[in-house]
Amino acid sequence: MTDTRDETTATAAASGQTATERFRESGRVGAAEISTERVNLLASRVIKAVNDTVLEEKVTYDEYNALKAWLIRVGEDGEWPLFLDVWIEHSVEQVANENRHGSQGSIEGPYYVPDAPVQQSPTKLPMREDEPGTPLLFRGRVTNVAGDPLPDAKIEIWHADDLGFYSQFAPGLPEWNLRATVPVEPDGQFHIDTMQPAPYQIPTDGACGALIKAAGWHAWRPAHIHLKVSAPEHQLITTQLYFTGDAHISDDIASAVKESLILDPQPRSDDQGKEVTYDFVLDPAE
Repeated sequence: MTDTRDETTATAAASGQTATERFRESGRVGAAEISTERVNLLASRVIKAVNDTVLEEKVTYDEYNALKAWLIRVGEDGEWPLFLDVWIEHSVEQVANENRHGSQGSIEGPYYVPDAPVQQSPTKLPMREDEPGTPLLFRGRVTNVAGDPLPDAKIEIWHADDLGFYSQFAPGLPEWNLRATVPVEPDGQFHIDTMQPAPYQIPTDGACGALIKAAGWHAWRPAHIHLKVSAPEHQLITTQLYFTGDAHISDDIASAVKESLILDPQPRSDDQGKEVTYDFVLDPAE
């Protein structure tokens, strides 16, 4: 039977299950060798923090049981990757990149898919013939911290479409829509034609949405482009770039925006949409 659904019918449960499966396939599950002492320290601190909250805030059994039911639902909806990436990852990213001298990082999020098609710069991202939105030329240069170009660098780029949906996480979208791996030009420069992504709400019809509603929060992420930039003998940088003027730059639900990562698109000289320039500086490998 042909699947005739389109991206607007995406559900939190389907997106969550896909994100969970992708994480399991990533090879990162259980990959780290973590000592008993370290597990004891971290687990004890988390459990103590929860118990301290219970005691200080006089948590009732009704509230405790609501939490238990919600935690069960998070697992059933496959939304642990979403929950952790939205509310926790920004702190892990801060710790991971606190000693960098080059470009700042940001969260990866739950919608990364490895092995996107390779397209040499200059290039246009895979997209539908009638891809909605404003055309955007994204260009820049990849260098080391001394300012020397890195001709062997590559850029993995992915982002939501003009409706706020990601390929492979919503029905009806081509597999690699708005995703590619782009080796830079010999002088370290890159030129990528794409469409400016839209702000979007994280899925709200699942467990994470239930938390957002119960807490009276909003679910919005500002529009952003995801990137992984790498080069031999240099540290990979995972980051996101945002757009000036976005309504949720200052209150991103994922707390991932940094001032240095905000772009200011300008009209293209040929009147074919907008353009932005952003240079990446990679730290040497440790």
